[in-house]
Amino acid sequence: MSLRRVLLGTAAVALAWATGVFAQEPIRIGWLSSLTGPLSSAAIAENQGVQFAVEEINRTGGVNGRKLELVTRDTAGDPTKAVNLAKQLAFTEKVHVVIGPVNSGESLATVPILARAGIPNLIIGSVDELVDPKKYPNAFRAINTNRQWIEAANHYALDVIKRRKIAVIGDTSGYGTSSAKTAAELLEKAGVKPVYSVLVDPNKTDLTDEVNKARAAGADVVMPWSAATGLLARLLNTRGDMDWNVPIVGHPALMAPAIRELVNKPEYWGNAVAAGYVSTTYDDKGRLPAATQALIDKLHGKMGKGEIDYMLWWVALGYDTVKIVEHAVKQAGGTDPKAIRRALENTRALPGVYATYSWSAQQRNGFPDHQIVMNQANSFKDGAYRAAK
Repeated sequence: MSLRRVLLGTAAVALAWATGVFAQEPIRIGWLSSLTGPLSSAAIAENQGVQFAVEEINRTGGVNGRKLELVTRDTAGDPTKAVNLAKQLAFTEKVHVVIGPVNSGESLATVPILARAGIPNLIIGSVDELVDPKKYPNAFRAINTNRQWIEAANHYALDVIKRRKIAVIGDTSGYGTSSAKTAAELLEKAGVKPVYSVLVDPNKTDLTDEVNKARAAGADVVMPWSAATGLLARLLNTRGDMDWNVPIVGHPALMAPAIRELVNKPEYWGNAVAAGYVSTTYDDKGRLPAATQALIDKLHGKMGKGEIDYMLWWVALGYDTVKIVEHAVKQAGGTDPKAIRRALENTRALPGVYATYSWSAQQRNGFPDHQIVMNQANSFKDGAYRAAK
């Protein structure tokens, strides 16, 4: 190569740095989300938070002068599709970090792929197996674990309302099967063997047989572990039609706004309690935490003053995941995967809207136990809930 070409090449590189061409390379965030399909309700709300945070950060100049570029792929809740899209994001789109997938079943399939690709992955699936600092060193969970939900519900059933005859109902999905098994194991560890346990196809239309068997077994509380709002609404309707006012305590989907449109009578949604979050729970004076209220005010500024008709915590979680990326890139000084991993491993008490996050070299679950609370399922108002008594 001639000296002239070397000098021209050097000058071109220097000009690129001077004009910010290299410095302005966007930070590419892969977003795997089930925006369509049977499990889309949470994903659609999370997507609002993700998009809002990206827009907010970009309006203020990005992260260290680099704009965020969101690369969204709709998995439709299909693990096979999620695998193909994860490969696309990692190897074709060459994103710097991946958020998602939204659902645990999809994440179980994609986390190993992203681990092999060395892509930092913010986990928003709740099953315990999704994080492992040795197997998946770049995977960090932002949502709580499924075990945290179950432990909170078990505590409420056993220690708050003092029930001991538990019926556990899960669905036949991978999530429902795993959750029902964990719930039963934790109850037995507490000295309580469920009086009735069953797995139900989430599309089953008639739950009369299952509810009759739970009642005949003497159940004084029913604990459902399913994210399928249709199934949970049918459970509430069957209980109501049988005039059996047994408490129902379990999965957060019991509080989904869609349920109020699915129950046969409004009162059927009563006496139901679900695991929720301090961040989206009203205090005794009807106030939300300051960070949550600030996000609501921002959302109202963008989308108008109407009532928020979706679970606000999903929006808060989506918003926080992008803010976590912002934090990690700032601390890492760039988008090198190993530097991002070290930045997250050294993150302690990072304040968010949905939660306050801490990770370490040994701990990849960032959500603290004390920020889960039990909510009254039918108390939905403007995206948030009242605490259960």
